Amino acid sequence: MAIPAVIFLALLPSVPESPRWLMSVGRQDEGVANIRQSVDTAKVSGADTVLVVPGVVNESTPYELAWDISLKSMRELAPYAVSEANTRGRRVAEAPPLARGEFQRDRDRIVHCTAFRRLEYKTQVFVNHEGDLFRTRLTHSIEVAQITRSIARALQLNEDLAEAVALSHDLGHTPFGHAGQEALNACMKDFGGFEHNLQSLRTVDLLEESYAEFNGLNLMHETREGILKHCSPKHAAELGDIGRRFLEGRQPSLEAQLANLADEIAYNNHDVDDGLRSGLISLEQLDEVPIFARNRQSVEARHPALTGRRLIHETIGRMINLMAVDLIEQTRANIARAAVVTLDDVRAAPRLVAYSAELLPELRVLKTFLREKLYHHYQVLRMTDKARRIIQDLFGAFTNDPRLLPPQYQTMARSDKARAIADYIAGMTDRYAMREHRRLFAVGEIY
Repeated sequence: MAIPAVIFLALLPSVPESPRWLMSVGRQDEGVANIRQSVDTAKVSGADTVLVVPGVVNESTPYELAWDISLKSMRELAPYAVSEANTRGRRVAEAPPLARGEFQRDRDRIVHCTAFRRLEYKTQVFVNHEGDLFRTRLTHSIEVAQITRSIARALQLNEDLAEAVALSHDLGHTPFGHAGQEALNACMKDFGGFEHNLQSLRTVDLLEESYAEFNGLNLMHETREGILKHCSPKHAAELGDIGRRFLEGRQPSLEAQLANLADEIAYNNHDVDDGLRSGLISLEQLDEVPIFARNRQSVEARHPALTGRRLIHETIGRMINLMAVDLIEQTRANIARAAVVTLDDVRAAPRLVAYSAELLPELRVLKTFLREKLYHHYQVLRMTDKARRIIQDLFGAFTNDPRLLPPQYQTMARSDKARAIADYIAGMTDRYAMREHRRLFAVGEIY
């Protein structure tokens, strides 16, 4: 791609929300004429890129001010987005932040909390020690946050809230990925079970110990509801206000809905990348997956000599972009069809953040492929079987003798032994769980 000689900035007449406003009020001809004029001027100037933003330059509005106004206009929230004006606030009242917004504060607290740091050594698909280049829960969460924020901006949603939900969605995940969760849930079968979304909420509401005036992180209501993606009626009834939507059949914010699907976009694509890097799946096998095969062929047509990691990266990048653009377009259509105007409209409507009916079958094929060829690969299953036994052994040892727990969990165990043990195990990293298992069970290691 040639480097543009000039990037030509076209300022459309100032509009309430975006350049699309001209079209929406029936001034299509004016909108098209303005854009055509800008393109023609750019051509004469030798530019190959035109940036069109809402704004106007005149005697009373110099260029610099018009630019600032334009940026602000483009970043304004949609009326149905979550804002500080329509939030339900925090459980414990706090003085408002001085140099940042409330949802920025949430994001910052999440990034600085202990549970977030531990994600570095928690399994995504491969146990951390199997290779330094595979995704972990931490890198996965960062990738989810990036995708979430980009789409939130396109939909004029609250980027800070969406990012906070994305960064925190796995805070309660066990060591060893889904194998660890399944094992811990089985151990907790007679004690209310274990579910990582509930554990993530429990982590930010109770288990983090950083602040003098409250347990947890005291996050905004909308951040907390975004963390809680799934919940049984039984657990919802126990959670009070945060669980009420599951009983009433109402939806969370669009920001929460978005973070949920951005999670899917991230792991569907990056698990493909890690699977190829590990050698457990091959490019030839992925020819069975239409969405991958089609994008790979597109890359090869444009770059015939491209091979190896560059080919894989280009293909996966195109897949992520395809899914994100499809999600944006379908969500906009859903919002328009539902005549959504306010946040209350969002909560009363069906799920609005969604893929198109055309893309969904291809995503199902991709998910099925990953389940059968990667997640159920015999080498992965061997690792997950070991992980299950580690979790089961640890739970059994601590249940038989809670005095083996660290002091703070011994204290918690006096009121609810099983839940305290689950909290301790869920908070472990992969390598810490393996080390604790050796301490308790390895012959010749008495310390």
